[in-house]
Amino acid sequence: MRRPLALCLLTCLALQACSQSLPDRLGAPIEGYSHTSAAINYFMVNGNGGPNIGPYGGGGSQNCCVSLPRQWHPGLTVVVEWEKDPNTGDSVNWPKPRYSDAWRKAAREHQSKYTRHRAVVEVAPYEQLGLVNVHFLPCDQVKVAASPSYHGRPNHPYNYPMKMEVPAVCPAP
Repeated sequence: MRRPLALCLLTCLALQACSQSLPDRLGAPIEGYSHTSAAINYFMVNGNGGPNIGPYGGGGSQNCCVSLPRQWHPGLTVVVEWEKDPNTGDSVNWPKPRYSDAWRKAAREHQSKYTRHRAVVEVAPYEQLGLVNVHFLPCDQVKVAASPSYHGRPNHPYNYPMKMEVPAVCPAP
């Protein structure tokens, strides 16, 4: 009787020694939302790229991946870098024909007005790691959530309206 019990115990210990624990960090897909009239030409979270986003748009287009801890902890931050096109509709007034020298000159002048930004952003608390949602708000403010929820769901921490106006005076950073 003792032999089967001992054999079972040894088998369980051997299997436990062979098993690997879950990793502390996992890769999570990235998507973004622009809540302003500016386009986000590109953005990165901890050096990993997210999709470009049109004015007042986003979601539905994901890039892979940013490494985050499986368990949220206080003080968890990410670095978000992005390039913004504040005048997305300007190209309708560029000279014709498309790709002519005059058109290329207008495009270069337009691109010279792009702005680049960088922010260290706290990640909203999550119980389970999921999709990384980056919200670009007026005044170059950014919010990041990393849960299975997404914009528009009742349990998403940042359900801002898609069309937000820039205030007359932006708050100090």
